[in-house]
Amino acid sequence: MHRRRFEHLFIELSVEVGRALPRYDLWLALRGCGHDPEALTRHAVLAFYDGPLQSFLRTNGLALGPRSARRLRKRLAGFDPRHAAPEEIFARL
Repeated sequence: MHRRRFEHLFIELSVEVGRALPRYDLWLALRGCGHDPEALTRHAVLAFYDGPLQSFLRTNGLALGPRSARRLRKRLAGFDPRHAAPEEIFARL
């Protein structure tokens, strides 16, 4: 459960920008902001979203439109790592 929030952030970001982001670069960007990717909190994810995310995306040649950004923030804020994600349930079948 410790990495669930990081995995969710990675997947949601990748889906919104339309391609797989560099996972290690995202990891380093979070570490560079003082967040532990192994134990991300909702507050840490939203702080990254509200702050250095746009810079991270620009560095990778990507951008989020306003509508996509709002939709992404809502999904990130509503994620509860105590509950299995659909892909985790499917993987168990």
